[in-house]
Amino acid sequence: MSDAFVADKGQVLFQPGQPCPGFVLLNEGSIKVSLTGQSGREVVLYRVRPGQVCLQTLSCLINDEAYGAEGVAETALSGVIVPKFEFQAKMATNEAFRNKILSSIAQRFGEYQQLVEDVALTNFDVRLAKALLRLASEDGFVPATHHDLAAETASGRAYVTRRLAEFVRNGWVEQRSNGIVVLNFGRLRQISEGLR
Repeated sequence: MSDAFVADKGQVLFQPGQPCPGFVLLNEGSIKVSLTGQSGREVVLYRVRPGQVCLQTLSCLINDEAYGAEGVAETALSGVIVPKFEFQAKMATNEAFRNKILSSIAQRFGEYQQLVEDVALTNFDVRLAKALLRLASEDGFVPATHHDLAAETASGRAYVTRRLAEFVRNGWVEQRSNGIVVLNFGRLRQISEGLR
């Protein structure tokens, strides 16, 4: 029987080495899934929102493994946890459920492919502009630290700081004590598309 769950913003939902209690179906909220290396450097792998699949959880359930990454509630969450046995039964007998899961996996694979392409083949300013646009609210506020942006762009914090300073000098963003404000969405979109 599925169990309802709620979580507060900032709550750690799972960490490397922990067993998986079941398959998470979000009703509302966002989970950030990331890896942290031995050096302490963090890389954001993906986010889970309502209707999406957490590949970490899926891998744990299918391969009977512990988590290999960390999941943190970026916002308040609500949803249900489908126990392992119920998840496996649904995958085996419920075609609509199975198709929804497989479709979500295909979408996640596309996101991973884009992440690899961005990190390996894309100019850093493109990655930084994409991250700022992705994290910005409608009014342009990005509630992220330089450390957060380093994790979003798979880079070092010092490099983010240097490139953000250049974005500030060009008048594209403004640095504030509690985050960043996008001043020129159009220019950031151009940069994110690789246009100079």
